[in-house]
Amino acid sequence: MTNVSSHTVGAAKSATNALRDIKPPVAIPTGWAWLCWTLGVLAVAALAAWAWRWWQRRRAAVPAVPVIPAHIRAKQKLQQALALIGQPREFCILVSDTIRYYLEERFTFHAPERTTEEFLYELQATDLLTRDQKESLGEFLQQCDLVKFARYEPREPELYALHASALRLVEETEPAPVAVPDVGQHASAAGGSDSTAAPPQTALK
Repeated sequence: MTNVSSHTVGAAKSATNALRDIKPPVAIPTGWAWLCWTLGVLAVAALAAWAWRWWQRRRAAVPAVPVIPAHIRAKQKLQQALALIGQPREFCILVSDTIRYYLEERFTFHAPERTTEEFLYELQATDLLTRDQKESLGEFLQQCDLVKFARYEPREPELYALHASALRLVEETEPAPVAVPDVGQHASAAGGSDSTAAPPQTALK
């Protein structure tokens, strides 16, 4: 009888322990599983479409912010500039920038990017303003430049005069108000014409 060494027995036990259990069979999806997945995807898509339509209706229900006309905003800026009357440079910067941006938006004329000389030179070749308005605007911008760049410090009467010149330019170039027909007046006129009609005569017996 052959003796088996302890080393051989240990190796056999190790080989036995190394063996693993057989893996369970892999479940193959049936037709019902595919149907459930398809219904789930369709439900998610329908929910997303409903949420999108709801958001669009909610967005359309929000009232649009009315656009403030350029001349109204320019007048508001000029009114705010009066608070800087004690700071000549800041006052002139705000007033001159207001007029430049107003002219750009009102007449589609690119004013803010140009120097005063370039702006006035190009303005002379247009019919956007009258001759008197061009001269007044030129004096206005040159006086503002003296304060902004030449460290000229005007007194308050001069600043108020600049402000009045800017406001006058806006008022002279703002769009003309649209005449709205008075419906009540037309209705009363129509009613008056009916009331003046002769009443029907009663037949004599």
